[in-house]
Amino acid sequence: MDILISGAGIAGPATAWWLAEHGFAPTVVEEAPAPRSGGYVIDFWGKGYDIAEKMGLMPDLLEAGYQVGEVRMVGDDGRRRGGFKTEIFDRATGGRFVSLPRGELSLALNRAVEGRAEMLFGDRIATQIDDGDAVNVTFKSGAERRFDLVIGAEGIRSQTRKRVFGPHERFEIYLDYKFAAYIVDGYEPRAPDAYIMHSEPGMQAARFALRDGSTLILLIWWEPASNAIPHGEVIQKALLRNTFGKMRWEVPAMLDALDGCRDLYMDTVSQVRMERWSGGRTALVGDAAFAPSFLAGQGSALAIIGGYVLAGELGRELGRAGGNHEAAFARYEALLQPFLAEKQKAARRFAGAFAPKTQLGITFRNWVTKAMGLPFVADMALGQGLTDQVELPDY
Repeated sequence: MDILISGAGIAGPATAWWLAEHGFAPTVVEEAPAPRSGGYVIDFWGKGYDIAEKMGLMPDLLEAGYQVGEVRMVGDDGRRRGGFKTEIFDRATGGRFVSLPRGELSLALNRAVEGRAEMLFGDRIATQIDDGDAVNVTFKSGAERRFDLVIGAEGIRSQTRKRVFGPHERFEIYLDYKFAAYIVDGYEPRAPDAYIMHSEPGMQAARFALRDGSTLILLIWWEPASNAIPHGEVIQKALLRNTFGKMRWEVPAMLDALDGCRDLYMDTVSQVRMERWSGGRTALVGDAAFAPSFLAGQGSALAIIGGYVLAGELGRELGRAGGNHEAAFARYEALLQPFLAEKQKAARRFAGAFAPKTQLGITFRNWVTKAMGLPFVADMALGQGLTDQVELPDY
């Protein structure tokens, strides 16, 4: 069976790997000319970690990862106001937790799928027509092919979702925050083992030292109006300077560093919520189907879970006499939708902790994080959030 996957970030290559494992012939198309490296740092744990271990990826991911020792909240003067040691993450996950650049996870997945899937970089789907028996696809390059199934894995603004299910506005739910991440070479000061953040009402600025001598800068701000992010780095940098221009701590230096930064990425903090992740011979996976939001911290791991289950259900259903893709899609949704709905609820509750809208909210957040030095407080605050409450089949 020939299956086309659109997107080679996280969900796409993960799904392709497991489809190949079940005997399918996956093809992955990606508009970018090559797998993307770099990017912001993600936290990786839970069932996604377990699946990556089954794939043999964890040695590379642990080597690329960072063992962050502390999350530290600081005041205008840089002195500690709150925070916690990250040993509570290790305790809650049994040591199965790593922070790493998102691009490193994507590169590892793309390396793993080499030889298992046909990879088409520098192209994308232009049209797809489901005739009931297969999907006729025309690519931007002009090539035309016929596939048994199509899987959309292009992220939160999936074009596959738009073509098959409708406009983005129907499914993308804005959570009243926006963010920007960028990398600065030679930024000082550095704290190699700490994630350091400073909050003022409705805004947060943070930095994290990367091992190549560069620093990742992350800016988050509350903005109830769901205005689209402007295109073009010049306009984006001007927006950041205007938004954070009066913020204290190291923020003036962070804004000055925009001139020589790299890998600037800016977006809204949004979720994708859908009643169905499939229609006809097309299914969605990862952020295209169930984005929990950037601030959830687990989108990449959840994308890997989705790819594992989708491929596993297709393998199980189509490997038996009389099996069909509709039943596999339905089972994929039934297994994961309740679990992912809870993850999205938790993400909505957690969003305000990143950039509280009032000084009282910041003070309370800092106080709670200080109290997390007590094991029972940390376990209550984070323990359940670091546990994936879902039983996955062993396909």
